[in-house]
Amino acid sequence: MALKSSVRKRKAISAVILYALAIIWLIPLIWSISTSFKTNYDISHNTLSLIPKQFTLDRYYELLVENPDNYPLFSWFRNSLFIAITHTVLYLIIASLASYALSILKFKGRDTIFWLLLSSMMIPSVINLVPLVTMMVDFDWFNTFQALIVPGLGGVFGMFIMRQFFLNIPKELIESAQIDGLGKFRIFIHIVVPLSTSAFMVAGLFAFLGSWNDYLWPSIILAGTNEHMLTLPVGLAKLEGANNYDYGLSMAASIISIVPVLIVYMFTQERIIEGISHTGIK
Repeated sequence: MALKSSVRKRKAISAVILYALAIIWLIPLIWSISTSFKTNYDISHNTLSLIPKQFTLDRYYELLVENPDNYPLFSWFRNSLFIAITHTVLYLIIASLASYALSILKFKGRDTIFWLLLSSMMIPSVINLVPLVTMMVDFDWFNTFQALIVPGLGGVFGMFIMRQFFLNIPKELIESAQIDGLGKFRIFIHIVVPLSTSAFMVAGLFAFLGSWNDYLWPSIILAGTNEHMLTLPVGLAKLEGANNYDYGLSMAASIISIVPVLIVYMFTQERIIEGISHTGIK
């Protein structure tokens, strides 16, 4: 009985801590949503209030209907969506094939290659900015979407997640497929991929979020292009810079930008949790 009581106490304490952290995380989000519906007077006189005293949709109307030329939000949204989806699809193809080779196939130096790739995650990405910019200039990719899609395709984190998942696939399935005469690529397509949809969703979500939220690299690559070619994070930064007095407008644009991520997570959260639980990541 004493042991059960101790376990219940630990669970209760853990629940309280988790609820407290959730509230701390939600308050800024709720404030942002509330501010996007406030009037300028309400924002300046009731800044910390989480409930608008006077509810208004003027910011959303201004962004989406009234001034599409001054605030090309749809263009930024479309650009980010195209870049994020294209990057994610290509990344999953490359990372899954690399993970398959480093987990299922057997060849000399396989584990050494994996650990060398994994160690590259310890190198800060900002160190690569100068050589990457030089490469983009040499390729004539400056101010193009290719420069936002291709360089990140060598990311190791998604490959690590899928490799850990592939290692949990029963070896008997692979061996029986080999006995039946399936080649390495057909084993990958017909056995590994169907059994690993959760891992693909996890790696895909991280790749999508990384591309969707990226600000530094697009702000460098798209520095000389017109406003309609910008991605959403870069466009929002320009919007906030030009309208730093209008917090409601900036908050409304930011809320619109998180809608796709919330939709993706709502429909994939169960498979994502399943995928992470099978990778060995704590």
